[in-house]
Parts: sequence; C-alpha cells; structure tokens
Amino acid sequence: MTYNILVTGGAGYLGSTMVPDLLAAGHHVTVVDNFMFKQASLNHCAYHSKFKVVKGDIRTEATMAPLLKEADVVIPLAALVGAPLCSLDPVGATSTNHDAISLMVRLLSRQQMVLMPTTNSAYGTGDENNFCTEESPLRPISQYAIEKVAVEKELMQHENAISFRLATVFGMSPRMRIDLLVNDFTYRAVNDRFVVLFESQFKRNYIHVRDVSRAFQHGLKNFEKMKGQVYNVGLSDANVSKKELCEHIQKQVPDFVFIDAPVGKDPDQRNYIVSNAKIEATGYKPESSLDRGIEELIKGYKMIKNTLYGNV
Repeated sequence: MTYNILVTGGAGYLGSTMVPDLLAAGHHVTVVDNFMFKQASLNHCAYHSKFKVVKGDIRTEATMAPLLKEADVVIPLAALVGAPLCSLDPVGATSTNHDAISLMVRLLSRQQMVLMPTTNSAYGTGDENNFCTEESPLRPISQYAIEKVAVEKELMQHENAISFRLATVFGMSPRMRIDLLVNDFTYRAVNDRFVVLFESQFKRNYIHVRDVSRAFQHGLKNFEKMKGQVYNVGLSDANVSKKELCEHIQKQVPDFVFIDAPVGKDPDQRNYIVSNAKIEATGYKPESSLDRGIEELIKGYKMIKNTLYGNV
C-alpha cells in the first residue's frame, strides 16, 4: 500500500537517507525543511515525479496546515538535535522540538498516522544495573531529551502514532553529521589518530542510519499491530562503552590511540544498556553492524573533511 507522506526536516541526517527509501517504495513524499544548513542532500530526489519539496518553517501554522491536510502519514524529523545545538539556541530548540510538534498534533485528524523519532537518551542512567526497557523510568538530562519526552507524551494521546526511541545513530548520509559519537570518534581516528575520553566506561546503544529508515518502513507496513506503542530502536549487540567503541575502531585503524582523561567529566551524562527486544518481537532486525558502519565511515572520510580554516 502506498501513502502520501509528509516528512518534516527531510533534508537532514535521517531524512536524506529515509526520503529516497520511501520514494523507492512507491510512496508520494512531501518534504518541508528550512534548509538551515544550506544542504543539497535531496538533489538526487528531484527527478522523482512523486517527490515534492517545500522550503518553510514547521513552526508556522499557515505553512503546515495545508501540508498536513494532504498527508496520510506524517514523519516529523525536523528538530534542533543534540545537547550542544539546543544549548546554543534554547528558545529556538523549544519552539522547534516541542511547540511545533504540539501544533502538528493539534492540526492532525484522528485518522492520520504519525511515526515519530524520539530518543533513548531519555533514560539518563537507567536503573541500578543501567538496564532500560520501554517501561523504565525516564530521567532525561539535556534540554533535547527533556523536550522529546514531553512531545512523546503528547503524541501518544494520538491514537494512530508510533514513537521510536532511537539509539545514537551512525553511518554515512547525504546530509552528514560528524558530531555523532561513532561518526566523531571514527573521524578522529582517521584524521587525528587519537582521542581523549571522559568517563570512558559510560555505555550507550547505537543504530545505523539506514536501519533507522528500515525501522520506519517496518512501522508503516505493520502499523495496525504497532500503533499506540513506544519502541526502542538499536543494535542489541552494540550496547558498548566509549572505550569499547574505540576498541572496535582500533581494529580497523590500528594506529588509533585513545586515553582516559585524568580529570573532567562528560557533560552528557548518559550511561545505559538498552533492550530492543520489543521491536525485534515484531519482526524487525537491523542489518548494519557497528563494525560494518565503522568500515563505511572510514571510506566516507576519504571523501569529506572539515577544512574550512585549513590549508590541507
């Protein structure tokens, strides 16, 4: 079955991978994005007759109301993502990450479907064993996580919604983000050959950007069975510490050196082990391992480098 799908923030890191996949599956896809990073990540989609793009702001009701009215499915990816960016613009973060989603939920009919990315960073530090399921208490630390928890609560009042609590995403994408942890550490290994770790024993869960796209398509195909639920989306064999992540990278970049900082602490105090058993029970299985993603990133970093203020 094909749908009219509205993807907000569709030119971003997740969207620029997901939108081509949705088009390949035969859906009509409308993207609304403000292109704040001047990205050209959807150029390769312009030839598709089922692709439409709107340059606009998701906080503007006059922009969003007519677009929402035409949609069977909404995938709201637009956000100021991550603690550093939210700290840089806390007012913009609240209006984009929370207020715009509240507006969207208010404008939706009860029949329209929503597949929403939230974050497993909301678990904070987990229980005494740092182990988290979808039923675990939420202890968000950053503004980003706090507002994602709030919008998830609002969203789950909409009867046709799924929330995907995403692990830390990695992998190459047309709109690349080097600041994500696996992407960042691999970049440092390839270009600097070293990294200094704060609280290297802290664990997180990880998921490849293409497997995020696959999770959303899985949710769309199995919507009646999965709606009204929250699902963790991550690699069950990739609940690893920062030190263990570096060891994975070192297997492919042998001269990569990582050391523990004797002082200081990580400003993002996430430390948890996440169960992905619930979504796996629906038939979803990720395809890209952590090691495969690192291999992909090493290849990708031969093509891109942050050289804005450098000569080489």
